[in-house]
Amino acid sequence: MFLHRYKHKQTSSSHLPPGPPGLPLIGNLFDIDSSAPHRSLWRLSQVYGTLMSLKLGRTRVLVVSSARMAEEVMKTQDLVFCSRPSLTGPNHLSYDRLDVAFAPYDAYWREIRKICVVHLFNSNRVQSFCPIREGEVNQMIERISKYISYDSKPFNLSESMLSMTSTIICRTAFGKSLEGNYGADMRSKLELMLRESGMMVRLKNNRKELDAFYQDIIDEHLDPKRAMSAHKDVLDVLLGIMKEGPFKVQLTVDHIKGILMNIFIAGTDTSAATVVWAMAYLMKNPTTLRKAQEEVRQVIEKKGFVKEEDIEQLPYLKAVVKETMRLQPAAPLLLPRESSQDCDLNGYKIPTKTTVYVNAWAIGRDPEAWGENPEKFKPERFMQKSIDMKGTDFGLIPFGAGRRMCPGIHMGLVTVELSLANLLYGFDWEMPVGMKSGDLDMEVSPGLTMHKKNALWLVPKKYVCI
Repeated sequence: MFLHRYKHKQTSSSHLPPGPPGLPLIGNLFDIDSSAPHRSLWRLSQVYGTLMSLKLGRTRVLVVSSARMAEEVMKTQDLVFCSRPSLTGPNHLSYDRLDVAFAPYDAYWREIRKICVVHLFNSNRVQSFCPIREGEVNQMIERISKYISYDSKPFNLSESMLSMTSTIICRTAFGKSLEGNYGADMRSKLELMLRESGMMVRLKNNRKELDAFYQDIIDEHLDPKRAMSAHKDVLDVLLGIMKEGPFKVQLTVDHIKGILMNIFIAGTDTSAATVVWAMAYLMKNPTTLRKAQEEVRQVIEKKGFVKEEDIEQLPYLKAVVKETMRLQPAAPLLLPRESSQDCDLNGYKIPTKTTVYVNAWAIGRDPEAWGENPEKFKPERFMQKSIDMKGTDFGLIPFGAGRRMCPGIHMGLVTVELSLANLLYGFDWEMPVGMKSGDLDMEVSPGLTMHKKNALWLVPKKYVCI
């Protein structure tokens, strides 16, 4: 019976994409470096191909590592591959998948995404939060200006960016700036739970704390005596939909909490990480740094602050952001997908319920998509070209593509561009005393979002307009 089952397994596996041999029961778990899974999967793809099959325990996994295969999965056969696997950690965080990011593809998800696209992340809503973004970026610039010292003391840019993006998200989502570091603490709990989702006791305890946090904010918004701001925040909109409809899904408080979790994680971590990576790449490439600064300073001149309306006049800055997201997407493996039926993919048979990881980090280094020297930081590759991040150019998919593309792309991009533009305009940046740009490490910290492992400490020098 054992030989029969082994022979059957070998026959059925022969139709799968190639992949490394695995051990009994645990499969290929030892082949993956948990501190940087995107890198280890990329290295394996160099041996087994850009369409690779793995077994992680009992889970069958397909890894996509090229732009051409990503287009097949996220466009040509998007309907087959647009669902989500059921994972313990995300299930707890999302109130049993009542959110947008981790919900399976079904009628419920289509309706809840419509709510997000139409009411939460439409262009008018994103634009209405412009004063919040500009105000918080301006405060960050003022804090850096006050910090500047004569002894060239370095400034922790990583910490400052995370604090600023946390505040922006709290104000746009909840209508208030949380006291002290509370907002960052809540973000850290969310990140911790995703990293340690196997620790069920800690997961449940942290989920309980987050639930109480969400409930307090919701109760405040439901208080009839609460003073209303000039612009509705995200929670106001969701509570209004819960009361009035008119969508097919009747929103509950748990639905709202799940959506708030998505916004809190995606909006805080990814924007902060991207700006820090951009500054790190620029410091390692001084010529590119000077070119980006010259552009923004020529356009802004003596205005003293870069506004969102100025960003469209900064094509090189936009190219720097694209190049950063190509080489270091904040979520290198995006979010996992799941096949909803058996299908053919590039001549291989992919079974239903296969978990699919699209390695956006590896795709950013795909020579077929980017030519020679794909690992070189070169924003010029985007100049005079119409490559964007809206899910149509599959060599550059930091926000995903297809039906499961991140609906908050515009909110995230404008925060990154505005922050980076003002950091480049307001200051000349130097490495700490005794360090050279070549000493700057680019190691990642494991988690849902890949932050720079070591905080980015730089010395700011105030730029004086002449």
